[in-house]
Amino acid sequence: MGKVRREKKTPRVGPATEPGSSARERASAVANPAAGEAFTGGQAFGVLALVLLVGVSYIPAVLWGGFVWDDRGIIESKAIHELSGLWRIWFSPRDVLRWEAHYWPLVYTSFWLEHKLWGLNPLGYHVVNVVLHFVNTVLLWRLLARLAVPGSWVVAAVFAVHPVHVESVAWVIERKDLLSTLFYLAACLTWVRFGAAPRLGSGRYLLTLALFVWGLLCKSIVVTLPAALVLWSWWKQGRVSGADWLRVVPFFAVGLGIVVADVSFSRLKENVALDYSMVERVLIAAHALWFYAGKLLWPEGLAIIYPHWAVGVANPVAWGYVFAAGALPAALWLLRHRMGRGPLAGVVFFAVTLVPVLGFVDYGYMQFSFVADRYQYLAGIGVLAAGIGAAAYGLGHIRYGGMGRWGVGGVVLIALVVLGTLTWRQAGLYRDRLTFYSHIVSHNPTARSAQYNLGTALLDAQRTEEALAAFRIATEQRPDHVKAYTNTGTALMRLGRTDEAEKSLRRALDINPRHGISLLNLAAVKIRQGRDAEALNLYRRLIEVAPRNAAAHAGMSIALRNLGRTDEALRSIDRALSLDPTQKHALRNRELIQKSLQQSGQ
Repeated sequence: MGKVRREKKTPRVGPATEPGSSARERASAVANPAAGEAFTGGQAFGVLALVLLVGVSYIPAVLWGGFVWDDRGIIESKAIHELSGLWRIWFSPRDVLRWEAHYWPLVYTSFWLEHKLWGLNPLGYHVVNVVLHFVNTVLLWRLLARLAVPGSWVVAAVFAVHPVHVESVAWVIERKDLLSTLFYLAACLTWVRFGAAPRLGSGRYLLTLALFVWGLLCKSIVVTLPAALVLWSWWKQGRVSGADWLRVVPFFAVGLGIVVADVSFSRLKENVALDYSMVERVLIAAHALWFYAGKLLWPEGLAIIYPHWAVGVANPVAWGYVFAAGALPAALWLLRHRMGRGPLAGVVFFAVTLVPVLGFVDYGYMQFSFVADRYQYLAGIGVLAAGIGAAAYGLGHIRYGGMGRWGVGGVVLIALVVLGTLTWRQAGLYRDRLTFYSHIVSHNPTARSAQYNLGTALLDAQRTEEALAAFRIATEQRPDHVKAYTNTGTALMRLGRTDEAEKSLRRALDINPRHGISLLNLAAVKIRQGRDAEALNLYRRLIEVAPRNAAAHAGMSIALRNLGRTDEALRSIDRALSLDPTQKHALRNRELIQKSLQQSGQ
C-alpha cells in the first residue's frame, strides 16, 4: 500500500489571520462588527489621550491662528455673511464662485452658521477645525479596531499629530478635508456594521449611501469610497463576489453623477487645460505617490506650496518612480500568503484615494504645484495602517518581558512627541498672512503669486521697502500681472518716488486700461506732481468704468478744488458722500473748502 499523502495546510488569509491582539478576537471582530461596542475604561483612557495629543499639538492654531490666503472667501463672501446667503450657497452657487470653484455647499453652510455665532473671529473657526480633526481621529481608531487592525490606537495617535495634516486642520478654508473625511469614516463604520447582515435597502445601507453623498458635498476626493468598499471585501474574504459588486453599484453611480456635476460647475470659474501628455501624467502620478509616502515616513521640509519638479520622459529617475510604484504592490501580492492581505490593501487604498489629484485629470492647483499636504489627509491612513499594523504584528510575535514592552511604549511615546512638536511648529505658520507667505517664499521663491501675496502682507505691515522688493520679483516672474505693477506703484508712492510710481502704474494700465485701482493711484500721483488737469481726466475715466466708486468722486473733488472749480468740487464731494458717508478724503476736502470760503468771506 502506498503512502497516504497528507494535504498540506495553508494559512487562512482572511482578516482573522491579520495581525492583532489574538486570533479569536480578530475573528470575532470581523464576524460580528457589533462586538466590543461597550465603552470600556481602557477606551476612555485612549480617547482622553487622543484629546491631549490633538489639543496640545494644535495650540498655536487655536490661540494665535488667523485667516490666510483663500480664507478671504469667508471674510468677504456675502453668501456667508447674510441670512439669505444659506439659500444662495445651496441653490445659487454661482454667488460663491468668486471664492470657490466647486459645489461643496456643506462646507460653506458650516461657515455660514459659524458667522452667525461668532462673526469673523478666527478663534471659533480654528476651534471647530481642531474638534473635527479630533473626531476624525477617534472615528479612525474605532474603525481600525473593528477591522482588527493591530496597533489601531497608535495609528490613530500618529494620524492625530502627524504634521502633514496641519494644512487641513490649521487652515480654516480646508475645513473641506475634515468634513469630507468625517463623513467618509462614518460611512465606512456604518458599512462594516452593514456587512454583518448585508441587505440592500436596509437602514445601514441607506445611511452609508447618505453619508457618502454628504462627503461628496464637502469635497469630491471621497468619490473613491466605492472602490475602498470593494477593496475591503477583498481584504476580508480574499475575493470580490457578484453580490459585493452589486451592493456598490449605486455608490459608483451616485459618485459619478455628483462629481461630473461638480466638474462642470467648476469650469464656470476656471477651465484649466495643461499641456501634458498621458505618458507625462503617468510620470507625475508615480512621482507624486512616492512624494506623499516619503512625507508620511519622514515629514521634513514641509512646504505650503511645493515647487514643480521637471517632467522628463527621457529621465531614468522618473521611470524609476513608475517601476517602483508597480513593483511594490506586485511584491505585496506575491507575499500575501505570508504577510496577509493587509499591507497590500493599505497601499492600494493609499494610491486609489489619491487618484483624483495625481494629475491624470487637470485641476486648478496643478498650476501651483503637483502635490499638496492636504491631499493625503485621508489617503495617508492606508500607509499608516499598513506600516504600523505590520510593525505591531511583528512585535506581537516576539517574546519579550516587561522591560521590552516598556521599551516599545517609550519608542511610540518619543515618536508621538517628535511628531507633535513638528505639528506645533507647522501650525504656527497660520498665525497671519505675513508669517504664512514668508514661509512659502522661503521654501519656494518661485511659487505662483507667493511673492505678490508676501508683498501685500508687507505693505499692510508698513514694511514698504521689503514690500517693494517682493513686488519687483512678482513682476519679473509674471510680466502680465496687473496687480503686481499696481502695488509696486503704491509702494513707490509711499516712498515718495512719484516718477517711478507713474511708470509702474502706466505699465499696469497698458495691460488693462480699465483697471480701477491703477487709474485711482495714477490720478493720485498726478495730484502729488501738481498735474491736476491730468488727474481730473484719469478720475473721469475711472468713473466711466465704476460710476459708484466713492474714492474716484472724492479724488475728483480734490483735483477740481486745486483747479479753482469750487462748485464742481462740492458736487463731487456730495456724490462721494452719498455713496460712502465715511469717505475720509471727501470729508477732509469739504472741511478745506469750507475753511477757504470762510477765510475769503464767501
